[in-house]
Amino acid sequence: MSDIKQELYNQCVAYVQARMAAAEDAYKDAEKASNDDTKSSAGDKYETGRAMMQQEKDRNTIQVNEANKLMVALTGISIKGNSDTVDTGSVVITDNGKFYIAISAGTLKVDDENYFAVSAAAPIVIKMLGKKAGEEFDVNGKSYKILEVL
Repeated sequence: MSDIKQELYNQCVAYVQARMAAAEDAYKDAEKASNDDTKSSAGDKYETGRAMMQQEKDRNTIQVNEANKLMVALTGISIKGNSDTVDTGSVVITDNGKFYIAISAGTLKVDDENYFAVSAAAPIVIKMLGKKAGEEFDVNGKSYKILEVL
């Protein structure tokens, strides 16, 4: 079962790396566009274009920083062994879905099974933290029963 954790962890790392690469590429594109913009007789147009490119660079810098935070969060997750109780790094099998508690990375697929990669700060995770197999919890009027914790 630790193979599932390893694969989910690897997919989360790949997700973060892809986000970082996309943000870095967009930053470079905005920087290149800003540097290629030449001053024309319409000075205001030039200044507006440069300001827009700076805003784009700032947005992409924020995205890179957010991706770095996600990577730091991932490095603190153990993929070794199983726990009896739900905690960060757990794979939680419920009667209404399978969850990997790590970072918010959407739906991941392992062995033709879907797992929802969710942050420990997600409302559903807050409800299940510390619970064991056999226990139940409700989120937004929907009941969940924990079948297994890996």
